[in-house]
Amino acid sequence: MGRQPVLYSDPYDSGGIFFLGSSMLTAFAVLLSVTALLAFLNERFFKFPTTVGVTLAGALASIILIVLDGFGIGGARGWAAGLLRTLDFTDFVLNGILSVLLFAGALSLDARQMLKQRVSILTLAILSTIISTFLIGFAAYGIFGVLGLGVPLLWALLFGALISPTDPVAVLDLLKRAKVPKRIETLIAGESLFNDGVGVVVFLVIAGLAGIGNSHTAPTMAGALLLFLKEAGGGVLFGAALGSLGYLLLKSIESHAVEVLLTLALVIGGYVLAASLGISGPLAMVVAGLVISAVKHQAFTADTAEYVEGFWETLDQVLNILLFAFIGLDVLLTNVTGKQLLASTLLIGVALLARWISVVIPFHFVRAREGYGAYTVRLLTWGGLRGGIAISLVLGLPDSPYRSLMVTATYVIVLFTIAVQGLTIMPIVQQAVAASGEQPATGE
Repeated sequence: MGRQPVLYSDPYDSGGIFFLGSSMLTAFAVLLSVTALLAFLNERFFKFPTTVGVTLAGALASIILIVLDGFGIGGARGWAAGLLRTLDFTDFVLNGILSVLLFAGALSLDARQMLKQRVSILTLAILSTIISTFLIGFAAYGIFGVLGLGVPLLWALLFGALISPTDPVAVLDLLKRAKVPKRIETLIAGESLFNDGVGVVVFLVIAGLAGIGNSHTAPTMAGALLLFLKEAGGGVLFGAALGSLGYLLLKSIESHAVEVLLTLALVIGGYVLAASLGISGPLAMVVAGLVISAVKHQAFTADTAEYVEGFWETLDQVLNILLFAFIGLDVLLTNVTGKQLLASTLLIGVALLARWISVVIPFHFVRAREGYGAYTVRLLTWGGLRGGIAISLVLGLPDSPYRSLMVTATYVIVLFTIAVQGLTIMPIVQQAVAASGEQPATGE
């Protein structure tokens, strides 16, 4: 059911009203203004990493509104919650800014270096996500059962799938600040970009097995495997084709305005087309961004490259800040019970342990091939922040007796990883740099 337009009184015509647009415009304007204020206050006074700072500030603002509402002071919580529901976090991320963030993240990386490390990156991205999904899923099933919350196994595995992928936006933001050695930065960033796409595909497969979605046929393991291959393989192939097409178009012109427009159309149009074809849009955007990154010296002149890369870097940073402010503010929509909070707290430890195990197992093969040190496991584990992908997936679940519990657990884990892990990662990074003996990456 679509949203209804809102009618506004015309201040210049006391006898009439005019159509201004949907309430989504108002909600987005408020979100943008609040985000700008939170980012300013963080940059001016607190100087936390931007994603961490705006998330914590947004969450604090939400908690204050909840407390005031509990004492019967004002109706600001209801008004703010209504605005957030109007925007719809799932649409905002999965069907909105995700394509831009993934493409921009991939474009900013050294694709040639990533190609050299492709086996390590894909091994970690695929195996780690799948292992973590089952570890968290079975542990969550046990915790929910002990606490009398009665969540079915497939729903617990669904929770494992949505919380397992690390958020590439948060991870890339930390890596840019940390200046870890190039080889390690490429491994961590590449794994995060690809495990995001793999995680969404695994989530869709388990959702199909649980009978969640639009399928009218009985779910089977063979059908689930076919869906995984179609989503993941199709996304990679489509992304490569999209990036190649973009290269052919870009290298034939020298207008930075048109080249920016072409890349933007490539991302937005390509993501929509991927969704209509039933293949993974996130994986397609990552691959398309890496293809353009690999050939950007041939596709762009020096002047146009500065404009195009500057546009995508700025857009990435702005949407990044907006996304994490939204995460903090969305705490308003979370209704918590005592048992849910206890289960969520226990699952923080489960998620950390599962991340460590799911990295250690495939890392045995990666380390033998590439010679990474043991410090890389610690960096991959503690730097495995969760973010907008997990929240958008859980909020997209249909109404059920288990949805509220899964939303609460997801928010608690996401806020923990951003606040605690995000603020304490630098000492681990410094140890990793010292232990590696490699030169830190240069840049901002």
